[in-house]
Amino acid sequence: MKKKVVVTGMGIISPIGNNVEDFCASLKAGKSGIGPITSFDTADFDVKIAGEVKDFDPGLWIDKKEARKMCRFTQFAAAAAAQALADAGLTGEADGEGRRLVKSDPYRTGIVLGNGIGGFEVVSESHKKLFKDGPKRMLPLTVPMMIPNEAAGNVSMLFGAKGPAYTQVTACAAGTDALGQALDLIRCGRCDVMIAGGTEATIVPFAVGGFQMLKALSTKRNSEPEKASRPFDADRDGFVIAEGSGILILESEEHAKARGAKIIAEFAGYGATADAFHITSPDPEGESGAAAVKLALADAGLGPEDIQYYNAHGTSTEINDPTETKMLKIAFGDHAYRMKISSTKSMTGHCIAGGGGIEAIACILAIRDGFFPPTINLDNPDPQCDLDYVPNKAQYGEIKCAASGSLGFGGHNGVVIFKRYE
Repeated sequence: MKKKVVVTGMGIISPIGNNVEDFCASLKAGKSGIGPITSFDTADFDVKIAGEVKDFDPGLWIDKKEARKMCRFTQFAAAAAAQALADAGLTGEADGEGRRLVKSDPYRTGIVLGNGIGGFEVVSESHKKLFKDGPKRMLPLTVPMMIPNEAAGNVSMLFGAKGPAYTQVTACAAGTDALGQALDLIRCGRCDVMIAGGTEATIVPFAVGGFQMLKALSTKRNSEPEKASRPFDADRDGFVIAEGSGILILESEEHAKARGAKIIAEFAGYGATADAFHITSPDPEGESGAAAVKLALADAGLGPEDIQYYNAHGTSTEINDPTETKMLKIAFGDHAYRMKISSTKSMTGHCIAGGGGIEAIACILAIRDGFFPPTINLDNPDPQCDLDYVPNKAQYGEIKCAASGSLGFGGHNGVVIFKRYE
């Protein structure tokens, strides 16, 4: 018998809201978080838009002195984790160093955070200083701030979580895979509580330039950025890069019940596969992605017809959207035409590794509030993308089970399933 794993807390930093309820309201309203890039001068770039996090002050959630030692992606994760722990009722009293230690056995409280790239802004800044002024002018904390596992390490220190602290690096699937790894750690009995999700901050010249050279980013709608991310639409021309973090608190059901926790949802299943096809493009046949869905369904003990809502990877790229449509038809059969599917990236943009946690939260909110988030900007559907993608406006209805899928560079496929808790 598998241990039942439940969600007891959620936290989020995103282009459409820096807390769960603001994020939920934006989803229901179909609000776009895409706008002109403000963090650097885009004069030499074809890409001039992104899904930036607005009005972010890490000092609202963590010590400002500690925040200054962190890269932006780590600040996002720390802030979202602080929100999630508070939501779960696991924020303890401050210790002598000002840390708010978790109210659970620290050695049974673990962390798995997905990250794709690490601290790009520090890498970029230190490169400039190295080549202009020499190595002695580099930022002293270059290495500890740039490495992808910096987020998990800092969250561990901030909250006194002394269980395993891992970093999942599977590109755009990393946040989803982090949740799956956390699920397994609880099921196998290594941990009672997990802080899990994804985080990313890539809106810097180096990253935007790199993705631009891959011709992966939207460039046609710099003058109307809110319309640039348009998954499954025939007029799409690439994804919109974005940033943010989504963090869940996961617990074994018995641990949550023993402490009288508020249980938000059940984390029912996870599946993962690899395409073994291409370093950036998904397998156009969709077989491996479909296999990940089937594995998640089997893990949850569910059939295709049990899923009412699927949060698609839906990047708004030429190749992804029809491939994912084909994948969903293989995985769900005729039920693919009956369930609701949407891409919340139409509103947030593509938060890379942060997307898995953010989109998992969208699924849980959909179950909680009985609504299907829209795919905005779906004005001219691609004939190859002929499923019900909830165009432009949220719809309402009962949702007992929802799934979220992520497809990453390198052919990584991850799918998670959440159920209404009973």
